[in-house]
Amino acid sequence: MQKKAVILANGSFPKHEIPLKELKSSKYIVCFDGAINKLDKACIEPYAIVGDLDSLDSDLKWKYRDIIHHFANQDTNDLTKAINWCLENNFSEVVIVGATGQRDDHMIGNVFLLPGYARKIKVKMLTSYGVFTPILRAKNFESYTRQQVSIFSPNPETLISTANLRYSLTEQKLEMMYQGTLNESMGESFRIEFEGGPLIIYQEY
Repeated sequence: MQKKAVILANGSFPKHEIPLKELKSSKYIVCFDGAINKLDKACIEPYAIVGDLDSLDSDLKWKYRDIIHHFANQDTNDLTKAINWCLENNFSEVVIVGATGQRDDHMIGNVFLLPGYARKIKVKMLTSYGVFTPILRAKNFESYTRQQVSIFSPNPETLISTANLRYSLTEQKLEMMYQGTLNESMGESFRIEFEGGPLIIYQEY
């Protein structure tokens, strides 16, 4: 049986209808310990609370005591702890929300952790403006005309080819992170192929 979890990180609480819909419709919300303060205020029930408990209010610690999973290990960040908990509990897909805003350095770190997670579980990250999708192999993306698209290549030696984007790539390297940004879809889909990888694709809503 396929199970999808929604991980709520402790960044800015989602405002856009797309990440909010994921939160409100999910039976399996896995929450950072600090993020439960915002989730509880929104009157949304968590399925599990994961973290080192250093930012969990004492009254909420008591209220949700039966679903708290304490991880004291400081060698991994909270997002990785939540992903690992989902893997241990047989989830096959995760949608991450609330992982941007407040701390820019945390946001950048969270985005570039995505390819590592993708080797273990299907994953994407929803922000208030769009979605980050890590890919390990060629992929077709659903889209719409003039949707803004950016390609990030953590490995500068990756050879990338695209179809149906305004600025096409043909076996081209993106040696600087900015080089694949500010592209645009030409229709209802586009395709990205590459040798090497991984890649992270951003699409605005």
